[in-house]
Amino acid sequence: MSRVISEYETVFILNPNIGDENIKSTVDRFTDLIAANGTVIEKNEWGLRKLAYPIQFLNEGYYVLINFTADSQFLTELDRIYNITDSVLRSLVIKKDE
Repeated sequence: MSRVISEYETVFILNPNIGDENIKSTVDRFTDLIAANGTVIEKNEWGLRKLAYPIQFLNEGYYVLINFTADSQFLTELDRIYNITDSVLRSLVIKKDE
């Protein structure tokens, strides 16, 4: 069975209270994870933005958008890692239209 590679987009919001160095290392860790399992097309760090509603008593979060290509089986693992990373407030992965 051949692997189906598709284009995806992920956005994740980090807790800004972890500090600049930890934010940078977390963003780099997720970028490296995606690159190891696919191809990173573009990474945009939107930076500190106001949240639409409080999450864990926080009103701001550090936003990161990554466009990438990968096998669909990798998405389950990426979502699992987002969920177990304490500094990730919210995450979303969507398949882009072709």
